Amino acid sequence: MLPNNNPTKIVMNWSSGKDASLAYMNLLANPNYKIECLLTTMSMEYNRVFMHGVREELIDLQAYLMKMPLIKIKLPASPNDELYKKAINDTLQELKIKGINTAAYGDIFLDDLKTYREQQLETIGYKSIFPLWKKNTSLLINEIEENKIDAIVVCVNEKYLGKEFLGKKINTDFLNSLPKNVDPCGENGEYHTFVYNAPFFSMPISLKMGEIVHKSYKIENVETEWDKGFYFLDIDVES
Repeated sequence: MLPNNNPTKIVMNWSSGKDASLAYMNLLANPNYKIECLLTTMSMEYNRVFMHGVREELIDLQAYLMKMPLIKIKLPASPNDELYKKAINDTLQELKIKGINTAAYGDIFLDDLKTYREQQLETIGYKSIFPLWKKNTSLLINEIEENKIDAIVVCVNEKYLGKEFLGKKINTDFLNSLPKNVDPCGENGEYHTFVYNAPFFSMPISLKMGEIVHKSYKIENVETEWDKGFYFLDIDVES
C-alpha cells in the first residue's frame, strides 16, 4: 500500500495478549492508520491487567519493546459500570486533544461487547476499529502462529479448561488440544494469554514461570454458579 500523508490516529486497547497483538499487526500494515499509544486497564489493588492477571512490569516491558507509549487506567478490582465508563471517557477525552479520535480493539465476535464499546465511544465523538471482527477463530490461531506472535496461556476459566493448560504456547498443537466447547481464541473468556515475542518487539521477553493461583469472583445479580473461578499462572521476567 502507498503511504498516507494523513493517517487516522489510533489508540490501541492493549490487554497484553494474542488478539490485541494480531489486531495491532493488522493496523501497522495499513498506511491509513497510525497507532499513537496503547491503553490498558489494571487493578489498583494488585497492579495487574484485568482478567489476564499480568504484572504491571511486564506490560510496561511490552510497550518499551514496541517503542509505544502506554497509558494505564487503574481501577478497583471490581469496578461498577459507571466508574469504568467515566475513567475510560476521561482518558479518551484527554487523547482527543492530541488529535486521537479512534479506538481499536481485538474483539472478534461478541456483538454485545462491540455494541457497548461503540455506544460508549459515540458519546464522546470517537470512532472504533475492530481489525479481527467476524474472522474464523481457528484460522486466527494459524495466523498468529504464521506471523510469529509467541504467546502463552496465563489464565483459564475453570468452567472450560483445567489448570494444565496454563503455560501452553498458542499454536496448532494447542488448537488441536482444546475441548470442542472452547472457542479456539477463547473469545468467550475461556482463557487469556500473554505475548512474549512478536515481529514488532525489539527483542523477546524471557519469562520465568511462577506459581498457579486460583481465584473466585463474586458476580453481582448472578445467583447460579457461572464462570466465577479462574486459574492464573504468575509470570515474571527471567533474571
